[in-house]
Amino acid sequence: MNEMKITFPGGKRVAALLNGFEILTDQPRAGGGEGAAPAPFDFFLASLGTCAGIYVLGFLQARGLSAEGLEMTQAMEWDPETHLMKKVSFNIKIPPGVPEKYRDAIVKAAERCAVKRTLHSPPEFEITAG
Repeated sequence: MNEMKITFPGGKRVAALLNGFEILTDQPRAGGGEGAAPAPFDFFLASLGTCAGIYVLGFLQARGLSAEGLEMTQAMEWDPETHLMKKVSFNIKIPPGVPEKYRDAIVKAAERCAVKRTLHSPPEFEITAG
């Protein structure tokens, strides 16, 4: 089992210590924080895009194709009643020079993202206090 330590460095800041890295979060000023770091949900959103991105990048690199000019845009659609995301869309700007025959395979590579796949088969959550 992997573990992550969560610490509370002050104010509305919460940090996660994982594999020698400290991931600092803060709430926006409107939420009582200082806005000194991304909010926790921002990291969740970023994990979706960067996860899909590493799969696309890996696809290109495995074929010796240039990633120069590679970009992705991630758009989120929200449910106005629940205030939860109802759709996440990605658009991949494929670099010039990448053969058209790879377009569908690049999309399939992005779909292999482990974060996305975890959302399709969510883990069980257990919370205890001691």
